Amino acid sequence: MSEVIKVGMADLNVCKAPDVITTLGLGSCIGLVFYDPVSKVGGMVHYMLPDSTKVRNNSNIAKFADTGIDELLRRVIAAGANKIVLDVTCGSGAFMKTVGEARELSRTMIDIGKLANKETVCIITNMDQPLGTMVGNTLEVIEAIEALKGNMQDDVKNVILELGAYILKLDGKGDNIQENKEKIEQVISNGEAYRKFLQLVENQGGDIGYIENTEKFTKAKYKMPVEAVKTGYVQKLNAEEVGKIAMHLGAGRMKKEDNIDYAVGIELLKKVGCQVEQGETIAYIYADDEQKGREAVEKLQQTYEIGEQNVEKVADIIEIIE
Repeated sequence: MSEVIKVGMADLNVCKAPDVITTLGLGSCIGLVFYDPVSKVGGMVHYMLPDSTKVRNNSNIAKFADTGIDELLRRVIAAGANKIVLDVTCGSGAFMKTVGEARELSRTMIDIGKLANKETVCIITNMDQPLGTMVGNTLEVIEAIEALKGNMQDDVKNVILELGAYILKLDGKGDNIQENKEKIEQVISNGEAYRKFLQLVENQGGDIGYIENTEKFTKAKYKMPVEAVKTGYVQKLNAEEVGKIAMHLGAGRMKKEDNIDYAVGIELLKKVGCQVEQGETIAYIYADDEQKGREAVEKLQQTYEIGEQNVEKVADIIEIIE
C-alpha cells in the first residue's frame, strides 16, 4: 500500500516508490523535485525565498533555495538515488538571474553528486520570459495536460525533450540524445504519456475527470484582453514582472497567510520575437476582481517592451553541464 507524503510550505522530504510525494498551494513559491528513475527515489523542496545569506540564524533551511536545494540533494542521495538530472533556470524569472550564477549552482550540485559517487547532469534553461503561454495555477495545469497530449509551445517542448533525453541517457536507455528525444516524442504522440499521467493521478486518489475534461476547473469571472500599445516587435517580456502581476491578481501569496485564487492568471499570446500591431490583443488577464484585472491589464502593457527592430531570442537550452 503506497503512502502519500505531503510537503508543506518551507518544507522538504524524500520518498521511494510506490510512495508518492506532493505539495499544495505553491502560488508564488517554488516546488523543486529530484527523481532518480533507477532507484525510484524522489524528493521535493517547497521553498519561498532565493537567498539565506542575509538572514541571521537560518533555522529553516527549506525556506530558502540556496540551503533547501543543497539539503534536498543530500537527502535524495542518502536515500539511494544514483542518477540525477537538474533543470537550473536562469533569467529575470528565476532565482539565478545570470548564466554565471546558474553555472555556479550547477557546479555545486555536481560536486555534491561526485562526493557521493552519483552521476549528476545540470541543464541550464532560459527563464528570461515565461515558459509556455500560461501563468497561474489552474491555467498552468491545463497547459501541462495539453502538453501531454502533444499540444505545446516550442519552448516547452524543447525543455521537456532535453531533460527527458538526459534522464534516459543516465538511466541507460540510450546514449544518443537525439534518438532519446525521438523516443519521448513518440510516447507523447501515441498517447502513452497522457495515459500514464491519468494512471498516476488515479493511483493517488485524484479525480481524473478534471484531466479528461478541463472545463470542469473553476474559471475566473473576467477575461480581459491586453492590447499592444504600438506596432513593432516584442523585444522583452520580463518574467519576474509577469509573475508579480499574477501574484497581485491572487495567483500567488504576498504574505504567508494569503489565500491562493487558483483560477486567476495570465495568457500570453505574443512573446519575444513576435511582430505585433497597435491595438492587437497580445495577452489575456483572468481575474476574479474587476479592479485588480484592470490594473493587471495596464501593468502587463507596460511590461511588454515593443520596438521597431526584432531581437534574437535567447535559446531555451542555454548550457549543459556534466
